[in-house]
Amino acid sequence: MRLLVIEDEKRLAQNLAELLRRQGYTVDVSSDGVSGYDNAVTDIYDLILLDAMLPGMDGFTVLKAVRTFSAIPVLILSSKNTAEDRIHGLELRADDYMTKPFSARELLLRISAILKRCSTLASEEAEVLRS
Repeated sequence: MRLLVIEDEKRLAQNLAELLRRQGYTVDVSSDGVSGYDNAVTDIYDLILLDAMLPGMDGFTVLKAVRTFSAIPVLILSSKNTAEDRIHGLELRADDYMTKPFSARELLLRISAILKRCSTLASEEAEVLRS
């Protein structure tokens, strides 16, 4: 499974990448919204972890742009923690929204749940197409 982390806080991005690699994921990191979007358009990722506040292009704009061409799962990780922020992210079709600081264990469980759900949906869609 290949994940893209779009996070401008260098230390957090490195810690996330290390945590995810220890779990067996292949991880790429982008440190701003523009390069993150550029990586996302390659459509080679199974999941994007996206910060909402990014230089160049904010995370909500990245998500909106990604949704014009892809249904790739997106988990927002943000210090923007108001109900309005979470609702906005979910209205833009994020698959989940976690606020910082967060538990590594909870993050891993949410990633696993999103990937399982998306895998199940893809299998069901493929079965319908074969029928």
